[in-house]
Amino acid sequence: MKKISVIVPCYNEEEVVNIFYDTTKEIVNKIENYYFEFIFVDDGSRDKTLEKLVALASEHEDVKYITFSRNFGKEAAMYAGLKLSDGDYCIVMDADLQHPPALIPIFIEGINEGYDCCAAMRTTRKGESKIRSLFSKTFYKISNSLTDVKLAQNAVDYRIMSRQMVNAVLALSEVQRFSKGIFAWVGFKTKWVPYENVERTVGTTKWSFTGLLRYAIDGITAFSIKPLRMLTGIGFFISILAILYMIWTIAEVFIYGITVPGYATLLTVLLFMGGIIEVSLGILGEYIGRIYMESKNRPIFILKETNIELTSLNWEKEK
Repeated sequence: MKKISVIVPCYNEEEVVNIFYDTTKEIVNKIENYYFEFIFVDDGSRDKTLEKLVALASEHEDVKYITFSRNFGKEAAMYAGLKLSDGDYCIVMDADLQHPPALIPIFIEGINEGYDCCAAMRTTRKGESKIRSLFSKTFYKISNSLTDVKLAQNAVDYRIMSRQMVNAVLALSEVQRFSKGIFAWVGFKTKWVPYENVERTVGTTKWSFTGLLRYAIDGITAFSIKPLRMLTGIGFFISILAILYMIWTIAEVFIYGITVPGYATLLTVLLFMGGIIEVSLGILGEYIGRIYMESKNRPIFILKETNIELTSLNWEKEK
């Protein structure tokens, strides 16, 4: 019997963890020849999420929990769950039930067909604001045009992966993680499973628009240096325009005599160049910031408490 580890990041999910477990357990109990364990990762929650998880683990042998010393983010929670898991396959899904547990049997079918990964893809964005949906579509278009790693439109983190793929994901140990890009970068044969977006019925979303914007910027800068090359192209183009303008000015002096420089023209050029410089510094700053954070070699997460027997795993203490 093969083992499947279900990784569930949690942040302030006290209202839903028990509902999630009961709902998902009812579905996986019908799947034969597989043993399921649940690894809940408490990402420094401020509510009673950890208390709920400890109580749940005391009642069910298949429930494991990990808790951080503070909030490190969903990316760190997914990494920790994968790192401490030992299943033949791993499923990553959210605790809010917006990732339908009903897809798990379909994922298993894909694995049995020979795929290394089966991942969910939303066919609708029901329940989201139009601005957020537009932002998401724009991000995928920009990301796929700037990076060599192509992201599937409307792909989510909800997926099952073989142990080989999980080990490949863990080998990419950068601190500033963008899992959607990492999943695509490591490759492996993936089957996409479409589903309709499910609105959250319990609790509130933990993602703000600002947080999503930062996440999108991380996704682009983590897998592409094309923005830096674009700056080189823009600088070259502006230099050509400056030379042409200089030649025009010199020719105008010889033809018409010395003219008084136009205030509007000068102001426009200064504002344009100032804007280009500020944007350039911002893009450079993003890359320098990533180098700075990675060079510190800080741990992706700090483990505070867990009921997983660490000595039985291929576990190296976080630096």
